Amino acid sequence: MTDETISKAGDGTSTAPRIEVLLVGMNGDLRGKMIPLSAEDKVWKNTVRLPSSTQSLDIWGDDNDDITGISLTLGDPDGICMPDKSSLTTLPWGPTGSKQVMATMHTLSGEPHYICPRAILARVLQNYAERGLTPVVATELEFYLVEPDFRKTGKPTPPNALVMNGEVEGFQLYDMRATAALEDYLDTVRRYCDDMGLPADATTAEFGPGQFEVNLLHKPNAMAAADDCIYLKRVVDFAARRHGLKATCMAKPYGDQAGSGLHVHASILDRDGNNILDAKGGDSVRLKSVTAGMLKTMQEAQLIFAPFANSYRRFQPGSFAPDKIDWGFGHRGTAVRIPDSSGPAARIEHRVAGADANPHLLLAAILGGMLLGLDETLDPGPVTTPDSAPDKQQILTHDFLTAVDRFCASAFIRDTFGAEYQRIYGETKRKEAITYLRTVSSFDYQTYLPRI
Repeated sequence: MTDETISKAGDGTSTAPRIEVLLVGMNGDLRGKMIPLSAEDKVWKNTVRLPSSTQSLDIWGDDNDDITGISLTLGDPDGICMPDKSSLTTLPWGPTGSKQVMATMHTLSGEPHYICPRAILARVLQNYAERGLTPVVATELEFYLVEPDFRKTGKPTPPNALVMNGEVEGFQLYDMRATAALEDYLDTVRRYCDDMGLPADATTAEFGPGQFEVNLLHKPNAMAAADDCIYLKRVVDFAARRHGLKATCMAKPYGDQAGSGLHVHASILDRDGNNILDAKGGDSVRLKSVTAGMLKTMQEAQLIFAPFANSYRRFQPGSFAPDKIDWGFGHRGTAVRIPDSSGPAARIEHRVAGADANPHLLLAAILGGMLLGLDETLDPGPVTTPDSAPDKQQILTHDFLTAVDRFCASAFIRDTFGAEYQRIYGETKRKEAITYLRTVSSFDYQTYLPRI
């Protein structure tokens, strides 16, 4: 496909420029309205409305009014889509001049709605602001490219460009032949990111066939960092469409290949712009304490890091996806890694979440845990090194329903996300977990039916 073809490709026949007003849903999905650019003033006058229940839809798009009580029970009332002008950017796959902007759901009385993930993250960031602190955040997103025939075949297959002699040859980690094979696609991703002003840095081939990672640079604005991650997911999706492929952030699309993660790097600045996690060559007490805060809340928040049934297939022993609640200096097998403990780059890397996590809820959970370690000095316990690991380590669950139960019972989740959001999110995920458990799979039929 040529650049000219790519630039002309679209999802419809319209060539009229537009502005898309986007809301982040519970599952990290984007819903919203497409408004002609000629009527853009409606956006900035805060007259764009959608039902508040838009942000409580489950993975199938059901509003679950019997769980939430905010849809038909109340007459499915509108909320106001309040645009965040700092997130305004171009829509490079749309008609020339098109734009997109992130919005926060507000009630009709003007309050940020408790159902909105951006509003939840904003509350956590307000807690930092009240302490005179600013989180600095960067994300690393992994994803797979697959052929678009998965709906017909029932399973994903790697891009044809990677197939040699009838099969994909071995692991492709950092393999420049893999990036060369999909260079046209990756060039489109880069062009879209540049056009939108996304701070995309390195792009690498990862373990799995057709798996790539794009790193976003650090930002002293966690809301903008979460928005950028959502925008990046849009970019890799729409770029894939232009090249006849499908991009997926599914945590584990192949049972025998690496899962896709969403790693978060975070540090904290004081009012003078100093990194308060900088150990200055000494004992990294504060770094350890914020690490302990994240470890302490990790089991309760796992449902945020792993929000779907498929997410739990990623937590496998011996993989780079951590299954233990541990930490280490520079250790890429731990749940929390400290890449640097001294200097301006002193920070933590949270390595638990899958690529399927909602970036706004993910940052709310991570930064909320770090706050516990700022307000008091906590001990993360023994460090994991390449030569040794602590005895009797706590583990992350491999069970979706267990994660739901822990989330619903957590005081930390209630305080960070709000009691109503805890209830709605938890019970919506419980419905999904029970539906999953009730589904008899091909594994059951192939393994048990002939033998039992």
